[in-house]
Amino acid sequence: MLGGAEFSVAPGEIVAVLGPNGGGKTTLFRALLGELPFRSGEVHLDGRPAYVPQTERARLDFPVSAHDVALMGAYGRTPWFKRVSKADRAAAEAALERVGLGDRVHARFGTLSGGQRQRVLIARALVQDARVLLLDEPLSGVDRPSAVQIERVFAELQAEGRTLLVATHDVAQARAWSRVLCLHAGQVAFGSPDTCLSTEVLARTYGDELVILDGSGQAVTVSHHHHH
Repeated sequence: MLGGAEFSVAPGEIVAVLGPNGGGKTTLFRALLGELPFRSGEVHLDGRPAYVPQTERARLDFPVSAHDVALMGAYGRTPWFKRVSKADRAAAEAALERVGLGDRVHARFGTLSGGQRQRVLIARALVQDARVLLLDEPLSGVDRPSAVQIERVFAELQAEGRTLLVATHDVAQARAWSRVLCLHAGQVAFGSPDTCLSTEVLARTYGDELVILDGSGQAVTVSHHHHH
C-alpha cells in the first residue's frame, strides 16, 4: 500500500527511491506504469515509462538469447501481425553493445551471470526508447564489472535528458544521485540527498530495519545485507 506521494522530477535527473521491503516502492512503479488504479491524484508522464525488473525475478529456463530479450523492448510498437523491423533488430544489438554485451548477443539469457542478465534487461528498456525509466534495484547483488557498466549507462541516459527512478537499499549509492524519494507506506521525504539522507529521515523511512554504524554517522539497512 502507498498512502500518498507528491513529487516532480526534471529531465536528466536520477532519483533514488528508498524504503523498506513492502514500503511502497513497487506499488509506486506499478501506479506509474498504469498497472494499478489509484483512488485519487494524478500522474503526468512524458510518454510510457520503461520498467526494468530485478533480474532474479526473470525466468531462466526459456531458450531465448540476450538479443531476443532486448528485442522485446520493441514489441510495444509492433502490431501483432507484423514482424519486428530490421531497425528494431539493429536497435537491440546497439543496446546490448551499449551495456557492454556486444559479444554476448547470441548467448542464451539463462547462462549469463546475474549482472549480465540485469544489463540485458536494461538493454530491453533502451530499445523501448522511453523518456522515463523505472529500475527495481538494478545494482543489487550484481558483480562489480556489471555495476560499473550500469552506472556508466545511467550517466549517459542522464546526459540525454532521460529521467531515472531507481529503487535501491543502498544509502551510499543514493548520495551520488540528484534526488531522493523516501517511502514508508507513504512519502516520508523528497529532495536533495543532503536533506533526505539524514539519520532522522532514514529512521522514519526504515524504522526497525535501520542500523546506525557507531561514530561514522553512516546508516545501513538490515535488508541490504543479504546482497553481500
